[in-house]
Amino acid sequence: MIDPLGRRPLMVGAKQRLSIQVMVDPTLPSEGVLEEVRRLAGPSATIERMVSLKGGQHAATWKVDTSGPARTVVVRQFPAGDAAAVRETHALHVLVGLGGLAPTLLGSDLARRRSECPTTLISWLDGEPDITPADPNAWAAQLGRSLARVHATPSDRLSALPSVYDRTGGSRETLAGPAAEWIRSSWPQITASPDVLTHSDYWSGNVVWRDGVLTGIVDWSGAARGPLGFDVGWCRLDLYLLFGQRIADAFLAAYEDAIGHPLADIALWDGWALARSYDGVTSWAPNYQPLGRADLDERELRRRHSQWTTRLLKQK
Repeated sequence: MIDPLGRRPLMVGAKQRLSIQVMVDPTLPSEGVLEEVRRLAGPSATIERMVSLKGGQHAATWKVDTSGPARTVVVRQFPAGDAAAVRETHALHVLVGLGGLAPTLLGSDLARRRSECPTTLISWLDGEPDITPADPNAWAAQLGRSLARVHATPSDRLSALPSVYDRTGGSRETLAGPAAEWIRSSWPQITASPDVLTHSDYWSGNVVWRDGVLTGIVDWSGAARGPLGFDVGWCRLDLYLLFGQRIADAFLAAYEDAIGHPLADIALWDGWALARSYDGVTSWAPNYQPLGRADLDERELRRRHSQWTTRLLKQK
């Protein structure tokens, strides 16, 4: 993988490490953070390679490889003043690796002692994003089964997490678009749903794959307590934008099979996802395009979002 600017991966040996400080690139991890990576790897470790990871807009994320000994650490640097780094550390403590599906927390610099940005250091999940699968049906089914595993996290581990309703993305006040009035009028029904562990941004770019197998789920900075439909509707929207309703339905069928029963009120969860994404959907183009879907520009994302909204409102 190359970084988003089209450069080669950065190869950094022990004698080169001071050059990091003079590179004009604010997304590079700080020297202090890289020193912590070396410490995690071992007293004689050197930074061998850094690769900027594509597919997200929130945090600058790097895969950092060391040698002597060999180890891979993921560095995530968040904007100054952003609480997402704190949320991610809390979430990863709760997840405890989620049976291998989630990264483990290796370290953090929330007080910005080693960097200008709040930073987390997490384990590497072996795989890469894939939103252009050869078999979209089987691919979507794996997304559904993996989300069911997330939602099966024991509820007694969730008390330290915030509620989705306390976040901007889960607030009734931020709903917009043609579905907003319907979702506002259904708010008591939404909030009556039991809480599960929600990823809160479960879309196809936040999972990684190896040889056609889903190997992990990344970007846990939004993890919270909330209704399972919060994640289900969000992922179905992503799949509709990518491939249409048939693949969104394949995801749902696999999810329902994994949890052992049909999901009630799926139209409501779909509508909530549409209403909370109405204002922002056109800003998602930079997420899709580096992963092979250059066709999903602002205009096409709006067209597909509107198409899904119209179809849903006719069916509800």
